[in-house]
Amino acid sequence: VLQPLINVFDASLGFFHDDIGLGWGLAIVALTLLIRSLLLPLTLKQLRSMYRMAQFTPEIKKLREKHGSDPKRLQRETLAFYKENRINPLGSVLPALAQLPVFLSLYYMLRTDLRHDICPGINPPGTSNPQPCGETAASHFLFIPDLTSRATGAVLVALIVLYVGSQLFSFLLSANPTMDKTQRMIFIALPFFFIAIAWQLPAGLLVYWITTNTWTIVQGAI
Repeated sequence: VLQPLINVFDASLGFFHDDIGLGWGLAIVALTLLIRSLLLPLTLKQLRSMYRMAQFTPEIKKLREKHGSDPKRLQRETLAFYKENRINPLGSVLPALAQLPVFLSLYYMLRTDLRHDICPGINPPGTSNPQPCGETAASHFLFIPDLTSRATGAVLVALIVLYVGSQLFSFLLSANPTMDKTQRMIFIALPFFFIAIAWQLPAGLLVYWITTNTWTIVQGAI
């Protein structure tokens, strides 16, 4: 289902590298920024809905305090309040769900197609299980020796710190003001749980996640 999007992103990545002349690491950064730019209308819609909900937080809390002992009554009163004030409780969720196929396609493209692009000699097109390219000039980016393999040692530690730090900061800037304490703690803990998966991923994927978190930080600050 995602293959058409994966192909588009792979072609875009090749455009940044082959036609514009960016290295593969910068091509990943440029592609991530392009995708986030195209998704900006959905993101703005999500933010507007989130802040509209925040404006009515005191009234919603009063309803919960008043009818908390009667869940059915609370549900009726809450729905009536939403209808009266033209609030869509799913308004901040639907745009995020719409973005999910995009991010999944980017994930699969960077996990597999990137290896075909950087070292086609090792991974010819059609290879079902592409292998890391190794430490070459093409696969090197900043302090990362190979974008296509998982990082190790100090490189891995640096990438994990950048990922967790940028993820936490981006969440704190963009968190829904109506989120309760338990939900907030779960979202804060998620990046640390993700470390168990992140250390096994190709470094190029962590570059993508760090870039998208940085975009979210700048967006939240603005």
